[in-house]
Amino acid sequence: MHSRRSGIRIMAQLMRLVKPLLLIVGLAVTLGVLGYLCAIFLTISAVAGILTVLGFSPPPVFPGSLKQIFMMMAVLAVLRGAFHYGEQECNHYIAFKLLAVLRHRVFEALRRLCPAKLEGRDRGNLISIITSDIELLEVFYAHTISPVCIAFVTSLIMVIFMGSFHPVCGLAALAGYVTVGVILPVWNSRKGAKTGMEYRDQFGRMNSFILDSLRGLGETIQYGQGSRRLSQLKEGSYHLSERQKRLKELEGSSGAVTGACITLFSFFMLFLTLWLYENNVLEFDGAVLVTVAMMGSFGPVTALSSLSNNLNQTLACGERVLSVLEEEPQVKEVYGKAESTFSGAAFVDVTFAYGAETVLKGISMELPENQIIGIHGKSGSGKSTLLKLLMRFWDVQKGAVLVSGRDVRNINTVDLRKMESFVTQDTVLFHDTIANNIAVGKPGASREEIMEAAKKASIHDFIEALPGGYDTEVGELGDRLSGGERQRIGLARAFLHDSPLLLLDEPTSNLDSLNEGIILKSLKEERKDRTVVLVSHRRSTMSIAEKVWKMTGDRGS
Repeated sequence: MHSRRSGIRIMAQLMRLVKPLLLIVGLAVTLGVLGYLCAIFLTISAVAGILTVLGFSPPPVFPGSLKQIFMMMAVLAVLRGAFHYGEQECNHYIAFKLLAVLRHRVFEALRRLCPAKLEGRDRGNLISIITSDIELLEVFYAHTISPVCIAFVTSLIMVIFMGSFHPVCGLAALAGYVTVGVILPVWNSRKGAKTGMEYRDQFGRMNSFILDSLRGLGETIQYGQGSRRLSQLKEGSYHLSERQKRLKELEGSSGAVTGACITLFSFFMLFLTLWLYENNVLEFDGAVLVTVAMMGSFGPVTALSSLSNNLNQTLACGERVLSVLEEEPQVKEVYGKAESTFSGAAFVDVTFAYGAETVLKGISMELPENQIIGIHGKSGSGKSTLLKLLMRFWDVQKGAVLVSGRDVRNINTVDLRKMESFVTQDTVLFHDTIANNIAVGKPGASREEIMEAAKKASIHDFIEALPGGYDTEVGELGDRLSGGERQRIGLARAFLHDSPLLLLDEPTSNLDSLNEGIILKSLKEERKDRTVVLVSHRRSTMSIAEKVWKMTGDRGS
């Protein structure tokens, strides 16, 4: 695991995504600068009008008459609203465009990492990254990039404006802008960086806990674990609220310090201009205008100071998202090899371990073409792992897994997926219709093909009896169907895929003896067209196998 990136590095990596939209960023910055200048000079114009009424000559940048000054103020007020709207429109266009790009990249990264890197991973945390973390990056793209540029350009213009009355005034303004817009945000960011990251991590863990609690609600009630889960929920909520409280405290102290600094520099400019006036270095009207300009021009840099309060969480989200994007898959996809067709498979002296736990050691096994091969053994003996190695979910540490006489590490991933179908113990169903869930095995399949696959899986009659038939919604995670019904839909999906190697992991574990017999009969009929590898701890399931490999307690064969 790499060490956490600095905030500057995270922002630099996030800003690389902005390159295609630089013209829009430039437009947002231009409109933002013009908007702030309109607001600042609206106040200065009002003071210039008052000075004109009192008999002072306005500076050259202002019209000579009071009427013209009022007209200028009206124009500035209208333009301020128009420029601000345009800036926000540009910023949010950039943000939503880039959030869409980020979501696409994150899903692409998760696809590369699947399944080895994600198996057993904290899924609630992943959901938090995909949803709330990416969503919070909208703050960075819509309310950080252009405000930083706007603050720099606007402050530079105001330093030049105040410096035109006297260089010392310009330097005093520069000191105020740097303190409020640079020093304080960096200081606040460093203070809250760790807390911000802890808050996002705790938020992800709470997501996982709540997701698990909802899925396991039945078991929680059945075994009287409600009080225990509630206690854990309260404890997690307490830790989350404590971190949020700490962030709010940092935000409050940051706001107080920022306000104090603005007041300090505003009064400093007042006393400085009065001192210059008393020493006949600055005219009275100049002293008033510079002081008013100083007091009314902290808006852009104050926005930067306020950003630092939310920026800690935003950068923590950026770190978590970038970590997913940069994570290397344990098994990389293969491209550019000669095309393969299936002609049998084999394990040759295979040794495999999950971390420090050796699951398979010295396994050799032949899987001839067009036969039903059974793999039998107790739980934990490595039966399911063999199928996952054939699918190349992982790579072996020693030996080789061969398909058509070639090491799976040298077969194009797309060819391997075409040659194999894999039905797991727990079939995953999407929140969609039964027909569309079966059609996952062959996108674009006709209704006739879907129905034929369902018949082979002995679920056609059940589906036809439903009020919606094949258009019936299965619910979230298929919760409207029983375990056996979900399993048979998984089998139908595999039959529809129509691959020459069918890998079945406990395909009848959720079926009664009648449906098991029907499924086994279908599999036996499939033998002439494909190789079936059947993993099960049921002896009855092994009855159709032409050869049975037994996985022993020491995980040999």
